[in-house]
Amino acid sequence: MGHHQDVKRRRVLGLVLTVVAVMFAGEPAADAGTGPGFDARTDLAYAPAQPAGSRGHLLDLYLPRSGGRSRPLLVAMGGSGWHGDDGKAYAAQLAPFFTGAGYVVAGVSTRSSSQAVFPAQLHDVKAAIRWLRAHATTYGIDPGRIAVLGDSSGGWTAAMAGVTGHVAALEGDVGVTGPPSDVQAVVDLYGPTDFLRMDAHMRPGACDTFNRSFGLTDCHSDPRSPESALLGRPIRTVPDRVEQANPITYVTGRAPAFLIAHGELDGLVPTRQSEMLFDALAAAGVPATYYLVPGAGHDKRIVSPANRPAIVRRTAGAGPAGTRPTLTTIEEFLRRTLGPAPAPA
Repeated sequence: MGHHQDVKRRRVLGLVLTVVAVMFAGEPAADAGTGPGFDARTDLAYAPAQPAGSRGHLLDLYLPRSGGRSRPLLVAMGGSGWHGDDGKAYAAQLAPFFTGAGYVVAGVSTRSSSQAVFPAQLHDVKAAIRWLRAHATTYGIDPGRIAVLGDSSGGWTAAMAGVTGHVAALEGDVGVTGPPSDVQAVVDLYGPTDFLRMDAHMRPGACDTFNRSFGLTDCHSDPRSPESALLGRPIRTVPDRVEQANPITYVTGRAPAFLIAHGELDGLVPTRQSEMLFDALAAAGVPATYYLVPGAGHDKRIVSPANRPAIVRRTAGAGPAGTRPTLTTIEEFLRRTLGPAPAPA
């Protein structure tokens, strides 16, 4: 009975986290199959399903119709506390804007923590990037201009992909092998970093709310927390694995440019998680910009034009900061980092 109760609790937690993500998703995009100026290719398998029938090895592509044979690529992944295997759905919200700006957009799903534990999720996104490079000519992608973007656990995935592009031991053997998995830019929206320091930095009362909402007793350190599920063990018992799952561990001067944004009122992932990543990037001399957004919580609308001006920190060479993180701000960061997309024909 205990095992079945735990499985049920994990499913409930995953459902709640997914509902949270949907609540804060903002306005829905145009139909995922088509849109003004773009076409979509959905449910493309970048590796065989594992387990059979699951969705964690699928991606969707959104292709601008007008002009250009070698476009920059934006890979997008939505968060679910690692409990979902359909992170590719987030890209449908971003596709109208970014395809209009000349980017190919890929929504990438990775396996859930109930299907496979870390580092499987990192192996998955790297496999998707390799697949996209292997098919770059088919889809008009410039294989030398790839950015990753994600929110919450998707932000963690994006950050991990960004800082481990040259770490052979973390490449994995999922799907296509051969092409590199490095990326040239990262957009991390309120992703976690150091799991063992999350509880100490939670806002006052946030752990109590977190526990009540998700049926836990010990916040992020709970043996049933999203972070413990990701690692397959209670995080306090495996500090070495926590370190391996921390993007800060891999930050060097070879890391790509980062744009980081975090809502000041985030009650799920403390803002200090993003601050520590920014500090590590700054110390390594990596171009990085960090937006702390007053009035925003754990919310995809953090990049909405309705947000208030942000508190901004930049490293040398990071370029103009703007006043708040919007989709336009992100596109300007990508253009500055990757170079401009081809003009429409």
